[in-house]
Amino acid sequence: MKYRLMDVLACPYDKTFPLTLIVLREREYPERKYEWSKKPFCEEYCALKNVNIKNHPNPPQELPCEECIKKEVVDGVLYCPKCGRWYPIKEEIPILLPDELRNREEDKAFLDAIKDQLLKVSPELGGKILKEGKPINLSTQ
Repeated sequence: MKYRLMDVLACPYDKTFPLTLIVLREREYPERKYEWSKKPFCEEYCALKNVNIKNHPNPPQELPCEECIKKEVVDGVLYCPKCGRWYPIKEEIPILLPDELRNREEDKAFLDAIKDQLLKVSPELGGKILKEGKPINLSTQ
């Protein structure tokens, strides 16, 4: 998932923007070049620096668009701070499905596979996701 996608992603349920991004694994593509005339590329939110662009004092000079264009999130989690839902990022693809279309077993297997890394990268939020994250409450299963 490209970091700049976070500039347009919102929670499918309550439209919260921006979602919280937890990066577990990242891949770099050094051959990519920033070729846009306008900087910053993102309009609202810079996920690489976790800042609201409109509140940033000097975005064209200080935001790392040249660095961002070369990176992709391979594995991670998107989290909605308002409703508590979480969404997996698997093999560079964010999966923002409604509750009724999510596969509980796949979600559980995903969290089981990333549990240690999630708690290491983001102890507080990781613990919250593992304990009470929607749409499934894994602590009761």
